[in-house]
Amino acid sequence: MKRVVITGMGIYSCLGNGLDAVLQSLYDGKSGIIFDQARKDMGFRSALTSYLEVPDLKKELSRSQRVYMPEQAKYAYVATSEAFKNANIDMDYLESHEVGLMYGNDSSAEPVYKSISTMLEKHDTTLVGSGGIFQSMNSTVTMNLACIFKLKGMNLTVSGACASGSHAIGLGALLIRNGLQEMVVCGGAQEVNPYAVGSFDGISAFSTRESDPTKASRPFDRDRDGLVPGGGAATVILESYESAVKRGAPIIAEVLAYGFSSNGDHISVPNVDGPSRSLCMAIKEAGIDIREIGYVNAHATSTPVGDRNEAKAIANVFGDYKVEVTSTKSQTGHEMWMAGASEVIYSTLMMKNGFIAPNINFENPDEDSAKLNIPAKRVEKKFDIFLSNSFGFGGTNSTLIIKNL
Repeated sequence: MKRVVITGMGIYSCLGNGLDAVLQSLYDGKSGIIFDQARKDMGFRSALTSYLEVPDLKKELSRSQRVYMPEQAKYAYVATSEAFKNANIDMDYLESHEVGLMYGNDSSAEPVYKSISTMLEKHDTTLVGSGGIFQSMNSTVTMNLACIFKLKGMNLTVSGACASGSHAIGLGALLIRNGLQEMVVCGGAQEVNPYAVGSFDGISAFSTRESDPTKASRPFDRDRDGLVPGGGAATVILESYESAVKRGAPIIAEVLAYGFSSNGDHISVPNVDGPSRSLCMAIKEAGIDIREIGYVNAHATSTPVGDRNEAKAIANVFGDYKVEVTSTKSQTGHEMWMAGASEVIYSTLMMKNGFIAPNINFENPDEDSAKLNIPAKRVEKKFDIFLSNSFGFGGTNSTLIIKNL
């Protein structure tokens, strides 16, 4: 079985465009959440969202390339470009090697809305435009990235709800570990437009703490009242250790383990058993003592039931070992399909720079979060292994364990 290492990272997030900006925001405990009046005007209960601009790619890509790209594919392009640069990979390398692609994405709502609106208004399908079908498919991110970067290996979109980005990394690692690919581009992307999340708002999933947007996302806090939607894209370059050494690549970290499970229960309400099994599987596969894990990036989205059950699962698995646990969603909101990938990058940046970002807005624990070690302020700490949880609707769970190199 081959070792799997991370040789490049790239990110486009509400915390910043690029690794340096995101690192500073994590260190400062900065929130990327705003009040969006346009959502209120549309009838949203909550107008809260993370904020980021859709990148203008006119100077980088041709019109014929851009026409197939919805919002989230543009985020993914920017993140992936940075990841390739970070990994010292150029187009010559990509065109001469079989590089795989495994990316998380589970919606493309805005292009579907626009296409249907055009058909209903104009009564002419030809006016939808040539890019409509490619923008509206869930696989839009991988089809665009594969064509733009001339990728010739595995080409697959992972649709695993809010665990999509994490599953993409885990599955990419499995391909490399089993010798099926030497390199896989992995990550997750999430559109930020209101059309993608209106139904979430309709079931009262979002925080309504609109008077103070940066205080709205409150993972593990007793007074949390719902999540805040976010998005962007995050890309990691996974590579076999042998390949990385051969080409003299900068080796950032190693993917030690990928744990997964299904709750086999309610479609939207998480339980404790499923996440616990995902955690245990990852720890067993990593072959490490649990006390070697120096940090846990929790899935915790700031929902009452979800945070409570994850806190129980972590407490059950870690027992009397009180490792630091935080949710970076306190700063970013819930980045959904992107979250599992972005949180690997957030955690890796912390690990490489010797600190744990604060779980901002954590003021009062409830009976379950009180059993965990959740720092509300930045912790200066060197650690070499972290665990990252991602859970999604339908009861899909993913746990990754990453080691510093």
